[in-house]
Amino acid sequence: MKRENPVSHIIPMQPVRHLPRAIAFYEQLGFAVEDRRDDWGWAKLRWGDCRMMLDQSINVNPDAPRGAVLYLYPDDIDAFHAQARANGLDVPALDTTFYGMREFRIDDPDGNRLWIGQAKTA
Repeated sequence: MKRENPVSHIIPMQPVRHLPRAIAFYEQLGFAVEDRRDDWGWAKLRWGDCRMMLDQSINVNPDAPRGAVLYLYPDDIDAFHAQARANGLDVPALDTTFYGMREFRIDDPDGNRLWIGQAKTA
């Protein structure tokens, strides 16, 4: 099993129903808003070296609710994507998102969602 392309960090993404209410809660807990996009229903929070994301879009389909998402950040998305395929995983093609990431999404055997991406270079 190849493990040559490391993930540099992982950020959990919590599904929320009401972004402002969730942000207020986590600020009371001690987090600060690092980035916020109300038009997306998304925010990234920080507390020291720890980060988490809040996202309203994860559970837009009430027939298929989802728990938290883990966002993995490899140093080289192309190499990581190729490695996942070489290791036998059925992964979709890389996609360039409207928010500037090259990523793919995959579920683990228990249905937990992983988003794996890297910021798009110019």
